Amino acid sequence: MNDYGVTGATTGVEALIKLPIHEVWSGITAIDRYGEWSPECIYGAWLEKEARFEARNRFADGFETYVTCTITAFEEPKCFGWDVYGDEPVPFAHWEYELEDRGAATLVRQSFTHGPGDSGMRLGVVQHPDRAAELIQGRLDQLAANMRATLAAMESALKA
Repeated sequence: MNDYGVTGATTGVEALIKLPIHEVWSGITAIDRYGEWSPECIYGAWLEKEARFEARNRFADGFETYVTCTITAFEEPKCFGWDVYGDEPVPFAHWEYELEDRGAATLVRQSFTHGPGDSGMRLGVVQHPDRAAELIQGRLDQLAANMRATLAAMESALKA
């Protein structure tokens, strides 16, 4: 199958959160709270005694997905990342946070990388190859906007 540039498609954001690094770390590892903060993730829960969690996402059109995620990076309080799995044994996405201590604030870099497994983005470009670049960029832009919104909501909640 033609990949149309989906695998490896990446986006990311950088935000200065006005909280100490240990407080930001507690937020980004609070998988069960992402449903409060994210425009797309509506549920997250750690799977018992494993470095895995489950999550549910709801998209603007109402479509919902259920995924399982495996932690791939855990270096407290600097790096936290995971691979996302659907029905295949191959991940279709990788998410990662990098934190940099700035004293009373924390510089957060969040990134998303697609592939190599199947996903809605891949299905969209396979169905509309003439619009592949537009669809990929549109989804990456949406993900970046969601990251900024999630980090802002997380910061507000953690300050409260």
